[in-house]
Amino acid sequence: MTSATDKGHNLALQSEENSETSAKTEARWYAVQVASGCEKRVKTNLEQRIQTFDVADKILQVEIPHTPAVKIRKDGSRQHTEEKVFPGYVLVKMVMDDDTWQVVRNTSHVINFVGAEQKRGSGKGRGHVKPVPLSHAEVERIFKQASEQEPIVKIDMAAGDKIVVLSGPFKDFEGEVIEVSPERSKLKALLSIFGRDTPVELEFNQVQKQS
Repeated sequence: MTSATDKGHNLALQSEENSETSAKTEARWYAVQVASGCEKRVKTNLEQRIQTFDVADKILQVEIPHTPAVKIRKDGSRQHTEEKVFPGYVLVKMVMDDDTWQVVRNTSHVINFVGAEQKRGSGKGRGHVKPVPLSHAEVERIFKQASEQEPIVKIDMAAGDKIVVLSGPFKDFEGEVIEVSPERSKLKALLSIFGRDTPVELEFNQVQKQS
């Protein structure tokens, strides 16, 4: 037979579980603007602050959406890396209240939440920004884009750059880049062939940029 004390204890546990479930249900994704190039630093600092201020039950995730990328080095070799989907922003899944707002907003290199600016009642200066959560559709699109996008190919070359061909039938020829196609990992260059400038299509790893 269950005593009144046991019943009370069970109700308290159930209430606590419901409270935790409710908090996670209320959690929404917010975009936070940060200083350029400080995304990873903000993520690390914020995750530490979450533990320090004991708000892990209300600030659930900190993410920097990224896609795979391939960087072509000057010698033609490939370096696998990552490309930020939204440079200058960090996404935070959280239950928004005064405590969690303070924890995020006062993290080093955080500029502000993305939201709607509230006009000041009087006086000059900018008003307060009211954080606005991302829609479920936006969140789904962002993370789907990050997970499904083909690797972005980046190369430190542009039209007008001087190059030398490293391999293939035009090895050791020198020329000038006239077009770069990162999505195809190719470029077009004008090479002097039989005394005439001739456009030739080359793979990124077939050429090297001249300093």
